[in-house]
Amino acid sequence: MAITTKAIIESQLASINNAKASEKPYPNWYLENCVPSDVAEELLALPLEAPALEGVSGKRELHNKTRTYFDPENMERFPVCKAFNEAFQSREITSKIQDYFKTDLNGTCLRVEYAQDTDGFWLEPHTDLGVKAFTMLLYLSTNPQHENLGTDYYDSDKNHLGRSPFKSNSAFVFVPSTNTYHGFEARKIEGVRKSIIINYVTSEWRAREQLPYPNDPIRI
Repeated sequence: MAITTKAIIESQLASINNAKASEKPYPNWYLENCVPSDVAEELLALPLEAPALEGVSGKRELHNKTRTYFDPENMERFPVCKAFNEAFQSREITSKIQDYFKTDLNGTCLRVEYAQDTDGFWLEPHTDLGVKAFTMLLYLSTNPQHENLGTDYYDSDKNHLGRSPFKSNSAFVFVPSTNTYHGFEARKIEGVRKSIIINYVTSEWRAREQLPYPNDPIRI
């Protein structure tokens, strides 16, 4: 089956319509079947090397030089990256996200990161508040040993309250606010924990080279 932007749009819209909502510890949603199964398989199989942690973790920005994005170069290399970006840039998905999750995407730009986390990785609690108007953490791994590797969430005092399910082609979603603390508690990672981090960022985002469409902000 050919991977198409239209098919990704249709799957994403259906997954949002069937989202499981929770108000604790802050408004968040859990989505399943986010993209067509063949798309999920191809995303998981992208021949991109997992960066070495070199004993350092706690914040993703500590490894900015080795992070991977669905940027113009990777869109050229991999058709699935191009179709994925086109879907999340589309009016159909951006208007749905804006209306359903009650966030303002006008003037923002799409940013898609391909995260590959290995043993020793952890993230301190943080909110994403600032230049991010929307966060979707789309899980890819199919390894059954990864079922406990979901996103950890916290209350406003950074007390650990639980974690999202980690299931391939599912996603943890929230609109960044002052209390949207999330992270990743240190624990054993077998192999590579793969996920896609989807954000819409404001014009204040400085690293324009990460963006697939830096000169084409969202207009709804």
